[in-house]
Amino acid sequence: MSDLNSLAQRLMALDDKLVACMRCGMCQAVCPMFGATMMEADVARGKLALVSNLAHRMIEDPQAVADKLGRCLLCGSCQANCPSGVHIMDIFMEAREIVYNYIGLHPLKKLIFRFLLPNPGLFSLGMRIGAPCQGLLFKSKNNVQETTAAPLLDGILGARHIRSLAPKSLLALEGAQDTPAGASGIKVAFYPGCMGDKFYVSMGQACLKVLRHHGVGIYMPKGFACCGIPALSSGDAEGMLKEMKVSLAEFAKGEFDYVVTPCASCTSTIKELWPRYAGRIGEAEQAQAEALSAKTMDINAFLINVLKVEPKAAPADNAVPVTYHDSCHMKKSLGVVREPRAVIGLNPGYRLVEMAEADRCCGCGGSFNLFHYDLSRQIGQRKRNNVVASGAKVAAAGCPACMMQLEDVLSQNGDPVEVKHTIELYAETLK
Repeated sequence: MSDLNSLAQRLMALDDKLVACMRCGMCQAVCPMFGATMMEADVARGKLALVSNLAHRMIEDPQAVADKLGRCLLCGSCQANCPSGVHIMDIFMEAREIVYNYIGLHPLKKLIFRFLLPNPGLFSLGMRIGAPCQGLLFKSKNNVQETTAAPLLDGILGARHIRSLAPKSLLALEGAQDTPAGASGIKVAFYPGCMGDKFYVSMGQACLKVLRHHGVGIYMPKGFACCGIPALSSGDAEGMLKEMKVSLAEFAKGEFDYVVTPCASCTSTIKELWPRYAGRIGEAEQAQAEALSAKTMDINAFLINVLKVEPKAAPADNAVPVTYHDSCHMKKSLGVVREPRAVIGLNPGYRLVEMAEADRCCGCGGSFNLFHYDLSRQIGQRKRNNVVASGAKVAAAGCPACMMQLEDVLSQNGDPVEVKHTIELYAETLK
């Protein structure tokens, strides 16, 4: 009975959040899902109508409700464009949690979110074992994007082109860090994220190189877990809380002025979602999450706004054209727009060429990419077309998940366009 009462209370709380929606349809114009399917049910307005009758719908067909709620990238375009200021992302994530509490989480997801990702040592061990073995299944597809494909795993992965696991993780190569502040007088906690540690190791190393060059002390322990956004966006708040609790304990061991990350998704999760959910763990964790939120920054913003790094020269005459993709979490959640472009300008070997629809979602959407790959690839193709039309030789982004999506769609089309993190471009200028 207590569970039913709790469910009823959560459903009523959702109803309160839905009141402000005027069903005006402004979300339709900016929704990448609607742009791909032209279905009203895929627009925020359609999903909000579903949520408003969630109790009855769950009783009738709970799996259908889960499937419909899952057809969303959580890109935040609708929320950013909502004239009524409806907190659509909060509503969708809350609704997913309610539904999966009701029907139960898939055993594989439960294993990943509640056992693997909250245990960094086990996760790293799995990656160490998997990296040498991937050559048995994955074959090189495009040397420009360094992508591979595994036809035998198409049933699981789709026909995607994907970056290989790094032979060694960032932490295996660099070790735990706890260095004092140098000339800058600043020390940061560097949170590389799962992708930065396991896949985009060169990106993580570029970040460390830049921080050291500017005399920034670095705290990077081996015990950071996943930020929790994959679990939370899949409706598993319990898994997210387990992961967050592990990382909070690691943060508590260090002293630093800022938390800096190269992943827009990790940054927005620590900054915006941890304070919202940490109270479920305890009061101390709530206070810690709020304190961390106040000093968490994207690394591009840290370089430009805190370290005040400025370009030393204008772009060279033969500068390589590079275009920039505004990751959804970077622009719509963090409001970081100018700074990544300024970081690109720190390397005179590149010149920025803006693509059309730079801030339109690339179609990744985290786990959306796994469960709706055909739609993800269709949305990504529009982004690819804009990248190629810009004439750029390099596509830069500030989110590893977006980088992976860009690599896939560019590789699928055989485009000779490299994908790099903005910080990698700047790091090239440093000795």
